Amino acid sequence: MKDFIFYFKIGWSHIMGLDATDHLFFIAVLAIIYTIADWKKVLVLVTAFTIGHALTLFMGAMNLFRINSALVEFAIPCTILITALSNLILQKEKKRNLMLQYTLALGFGLVHGLGYANYIRMMLSSDQNMVWGLFSFNVGLEAGQLIVVLMVLSVVWVASALHSNAHKYLVRLVSMAVLGFSLLMAIERFPFWHHA
Repeated sequence: MKDFIFYFKIGWSHIMGLDATDHLFFIAVLAIIYTIADWKKVLVLVTAFTIGHALTLFMGAMNLFRINSALVEFAIPCTILITALSNLILQKEKKRNLMLQYTLALGFGLVHGLGYANYIRMMLSSDQNMVWGLFSFNVGLEAGQLIVVLMVLSVVWVASALHSNAHKYLVRLVSMAVLGFSLLMAIERFPFWHHA
């Protein structure tokens, strides 16, 4: 149980920590187009992201492959940028195209998992029960993500109660803010700026 709590806390801090803004913004921009009435859809969406995240974490921790970390760090803000951009372009159609949403969440989860694979590989290398550690980490991550989603849906609910068009404006505001943030992050992390 002590191991579960230890890795759960690491998974939790992976999204709730001060250095987890990219992950936090991704979940927020993913959930902002939904309302509390859509909670089941959002739950599946976030779980699809966690599954993708867990797959690359597991493969990375098992040392099945390695990908250039600079490319991964660049790809992460690109996934956030694409999600924010699709919110702005496909705002009306997005809720209806759930299969595309789930596929993107799974695929982007794979990318985000790569960003943490090296760290988790080193952490679990001395741990005999690697699978249990990864499971505990992902439970903590999922719990943190669900709290973020609940907060986002609560803000949407309150805003919609105050004004009938508030949700539409909130989607645009959050998506544009996250788009700007992710664009700056992508430019900063562009892997070809610096030559070795």
